[in-house]
Amino acid sequence: MQGKIVAITGASRGIGAASARVFAEAGARVVLLARSGQEIEALAAEIGGSALAIRCDVGDAASVSAAMSRIVKDCGGLDVLIGNAGVIEPISRLSAADPAAWSRAIDVNLKGVFYGMRAAIPLMRKRGGTIITVSSGAAHSPLEGWSAYCAAKAGAAMLTRAAHLEEGGNGLRIMGMSPGTVATDMQVKIKASGINPVSFLDPSVHIPADWPAKLMLWMCGPGGDAWLGKEVSLRDDDIRRAVGLIE
Repeated sequence: MQGKIVAITGASRGIGAASARVFAEAGARVVLLARSGQEIEALAAEIGGSALAIRCDVGDAASVSAAMSRIVKDCGGLDVLIGNAGVIEPISRLSAADPAAWSRAIDVNLKGVFYGMRAAIPLMRKRGGTIITVSSGAAHSPLEGWSAYCAAKAGAAMLTRAAHLEEGGNGLRIMGMSPGTVATDMQVKIKASGINPVSFLDPSVHIPADWPAKLMLWMCGPGGDAWLGKEVSLRDDDIRRAVGLIE
């Protein structure tokens, strides 16, 4: 990853922040994208070097396009895009869900992935590169109270497959990464909801945020070649061993 330009959405915390640290340690120049400008600026200062913070709302196409233009201007191009930004709210039974909140979840979790890919793909065709969508088990299994999250993640998983089908022949490597349950702020909100079995999991079962970050770094190398157009699950012990997370 030495000298590669890596853009990460939802970079202010959780998997996104951990990914910024892991990729920077591997020699990449990381670009942190999130709505919370102060948080990503602080993280960029912590990482040091050439880390760049750009305020960006992934649910707004114009904001994403502007961020990509800034990356080209300041960094000269883009090698890796990690579509990590996501929200769990609204946690509510479908019949009682607030339409505005439900729509916002789709804007971030599904349309945000599309906006990122649409803006990044033309830039990356010229030099090749990797696009990784942070997926979820919720993309494949319905959970009570998570209709917006499940629907959006399912759509994003298919969008990722479609993107690789269209762009794999143009030198792009596009795939998904399903981390399982991770010790982040999202799990705190899930725990507080008490709605479905995930909310009753003991916090000790959640993996640290740097595990999916290290997996995505591995996916950007030869290890990811077998997974192009597919989804890698961090629940798989063979994958954990390949990445060096367990023995």
